[in-house]
Amino acid sequence: MVNSVEKRNEILDLNRADGSTIEDDVELDSTDDGSVVGIKEKKLLRKLDVHLLPGLVILYLLSFLDRSNVANARLEGLTDDLHMTGNQYLTSLTLYFVGYVLFEIPCNIVLKLTTPKIWLPTLTLVWGIVSTLMGLTQNLVGFFLVRFFLGVTESGLFPGVVFYLSMWYKREERVYRVALFFSAASLAGAFGGILAFGIGKMAGVADLKGWRWIFIIEGLVTVVVSLFAYFFIVNYPSTASFLTQKERSIVENRLAADSDAMAPEPFNWQSVSKCLKDPKCWLYGLAFHTLSLPLYTLSLFLPTIIKDLGFTAANAQLLSVPPYALATILTLLTAIISQNLRLRAPFIIGSSLLGVIGYAILISNTNPTERPGVSYVGTFFAAGGIYPATALALSWPAMNVAGQTKRATACAMQISVGNLGAVIGTQVYRPDTSPRYLVGHGLAMGYLAANVVVVSILWVVLKRENTRRDGVAEVTSGIEDSKGKGGKVDPLQGDGDPRWRFHL
Repeated sequence: MVNSVEKRNEILDLNRADGSTIEDDVELDSTDDGSVVGIKEKKLLRKLDVHLLPGLVILYLLSFLDRSNVANARLEGLTDDLHMTGNQYLTSLTLYFVGYVLFEIPCNIVLKLTTPKIWLPTLTLVWGIVSTLMGLTQNLVGFFLVRFFLGVTESGLFPGVVFYLSMWYKREERVYRVALFFSAASLAGAFGGILAFGIGKMAGVADLKGWRWIFIIEGLVTVVVSLFAYFFIVNYPSTASFLTQKERSIVENRLAADSDAMAPEPFNWQSVSKCLKDPKCWLYGLAFHTLSLPLYTLSLFLPTIIKDLGFTAANAQLLSVPPYALATILTLLTAIISQNLRLRAPFIIGSSLLGVIGYAILISNTNPTERPGVSYVGTFFAAGGIYPATALALSWPAMNVAGQTKRATACAMQISVGNLGAVIGTQVYRPDTSPRYLVGHGLAMGYLAANVVVVSILWVVLKRENTRRDGVAEVTSGIEDSKGKGGKVDPLQGDGDPRWRFHL
């Protein structure tokens, strides 16, 4: 154990002038295999989780709720009251993602130029106001405009938070945290159905229809939460008031040994260019692209799909809850197992194949109105496959792209490239294809199959690159053996550094 402790101190370069070491800050124990376990470090991780994750999860839950509640509002009379045809409704969905895709990268650049404490709550406040306005629109043009600007204002949250988490957690620790954050998407689907069922009963209050109250109430909740977010969102470890000075030191030291999170790096356009020229960053984008179409078609059309099986609008709202509940559980379980085994690719592939089975069930049911239970089972398989795969795919660039500006750009680019699939998806569940929706289900299944191919290619590329770097004679297999002047560890020079290893 002594040797393990000494090696760890050497790796982290934490020997101090007064002779104290990290042992004075982190209580150590050993496991059966002789590895070092920081008991206080684990407690510190739990403290970070408690202070950071609940607020972020709530923000994303509200974000997904405010973008997908249009599906619930549709069942409460939205299209009838605004004299909206089925195709015009699909156009309103498309406009959201146009705004979302266009402003993804600019929003993360603004985040890097400002601070999370200012930028994330401000985004939440503005999209909450826009969401509320959806409930006040009186015509089709007005609804088109608010949907577009809802996409613009929501575009910065997810990639911004993924980058933000990379500034707090070590690379391998980010998988579960990003997955937990993303699980709010499936929770939003479950809550959305329950809330829509209840809020729909408010039809007639203040002479407003039920669909208007869905937008107004859920939008106002977002506005209120955003005001609190200015207080519960903190910037980075060096200024976190909930940490003691000793705890800040531990957080910074453990990150310094693992990635570039603690390196002082101002924004620079050269790093943005490096991201755009890196094929791996485009593959991360394609990995999400092949998931975003099934993800958003399910979240935007599931209540309608269930209703068209022969259920009432109210029952369809409630029946949309169980598939999302299953998806939430599987997302968290898959993330935990993936993190423990230090593998992402096989779990993404397996989850996508589960989704393929779900759509195969939906397509094979030739009489969905006569056998609604068969199609309903298919939605469980689809949701249970799509959400875990998406959570893991979205965590990949946060742990594999080095250089803060490059990583911020990569996280945003992944969402931009990915959501082009959502743009396509908003047009495939056309009313004239109800109730089987062969085009929509077939395209979603095809996209999931394509995801298996893309993730397999990315898996091979990353593995070969790691093998190539292992074979470089001049470079040792670990960061700890690369020393500069004074015995200090030379900082990593981005993910192109021969010492960098990609997580598979």
